Amino acid sequence: MFHFLKRAPVMISAEEALVGRAEPLKISGKHTVLGTSMMLPFEPPIQFALFAMGCFWGAERAFWKLAGVHSTAVGYTAGYTQNPTYEEVCSGRTGHTEAVLVAYDPAKISFDSLLKAFWESHDPTTPNRQGNDVGTQYRSGLYTTSKSQYSEALLSRDVYQRALTEAGRGSIATEIRKAEAFYYAEEYHQQYLDKNPGGYCGLGGTGVSCPVGTGVAV
Repeated sequence: MFHFLKRAPVMISAEEALVGRAEPLKISGKHTVLGTSMMLPFEPPIQFALFAMGCFWGAERAFWKLAGVHSTAVGYTAGYTQNPTYEEVCSGRTGHTEAVLVAYDPAKISFDSLLKAFWESHDPTTPNRQGNDVGTQYRSGLYTTSKSQYSEALLSRDVYQRALTEAGRGSIATEIRKAEAFYYAEEYHQQYLDKNPGGYCGLGGTGVSCPVGTGVAV
């Protein structure tokens, strides 16, 4: 999960991206911790959004622990290459970022609570980097699936920026936009830290609390 670059990572263009493949990577589709399906689509009232916050192993675990989360999965999004492999994404030639799909029941947990976990669990002020993990595949991103999610995401960013500024931290570099295609990562990446409890986790926040989220939907 380490990727060191000698120069600053640069986002590629669609024309430079790898082509990929028509067939998706095959996975079991069952969450090893929650016992639920990880596969789209989800039946109402379950909603979902995509969160990119560096290495997706630790990021996924941060979300599956939250009460009200129905399922999680790791994969690749916001790039160009169709059905990429992990090696292709790590090459920086797909345009994708490592992301976690979080499916949740809005009657049991608010979207604000997911946003709070997102902002506090990584450093959104470091473009294309989380700790020693460097590259465009580690960029911070929020990818929403409804207008209300998008509005809440923007508001939470502004609220958290004020808190970061007061704490003497830098500007948020997180990209926030409508979710695009989500490509599931290989089976061994799914719930990796459940299968490998002592595995690498580079997740680390700023130490600044985000003043959004109540924990339970109302």
